[in-house]
Amino acid sequence: MITLALSKGRIFEETMPLLAAAGIEVTEDPDKSRKLILPTTRPDVRVVLVRASDVPTYVQYGGADLGVTGLDVLLEHGNQGMYQPLDLKIAACRLSVAVRADYDYANAVKQGARLKVATKYVNLAREFFAAKGVHVDLIKLYGSMELAPLTGLADAIVDLVSTGNTLKANQLVEVERIMDISARLVVNQAALKLKRAPMRHIIDAFASAVAQP
Repeated sequence: MITLALSKGRIFEETMPLLAAAGIEVTEDPDKSRKLILPTTRPDVRVVLVRASDVPTYVQYGGADLGVTGLDVLLEHGNQGMYQPLDLKIAACRLSVAVRADYDYANAVKQGARLKVATKYVNLAREFFAAKGVHVDLIKLYGSMELAPLTGLADAIVDLVSTGNTLKANQLVEVERIMDISARLVVNQAALKLKRAPMRHIIDAFASAVAQP
């Protein structure tokens, strides 16, 4: 049995065409089913639904053979025990610094102010600001990041930005782009050795689908 770890939402939806290219279709709708393990049209392949932040953990420790996760999650988690063979070019967005529209971020950085930064990407944010020589106090949040500058909890946030509409709606502006993000295929190293042929079929089908113009 080959187990693929996915998270609900955008990554799940955008992975479906890649699975179809490998001749695999999920036979139940995750939004209608209460099941966390979904069957597919291949009796030897199943999909497990986990939180986006847990996908690398499931793959690293063998709870799943493969997974699809954002580069942001992968870098924050670390990729020990996993291969990262493919950039799937889906779920594209960027990791950015944002502040209130009336906050002079450039001047605060220039003057060496110690910034309070709210994020769930503590490791990535720490590395980014350390490389710039900016002193920060990091506040870990798990959601509604935009509230932090609005309530005075933080001067800035580090979060994913797609269209920028949520920032605009909350009078925030993007001031620095840290990195571009897309979803990656991650593979358990031991599983690839033990189940080489069927897993290579899936990996190669994904690679061919991604390469399509």
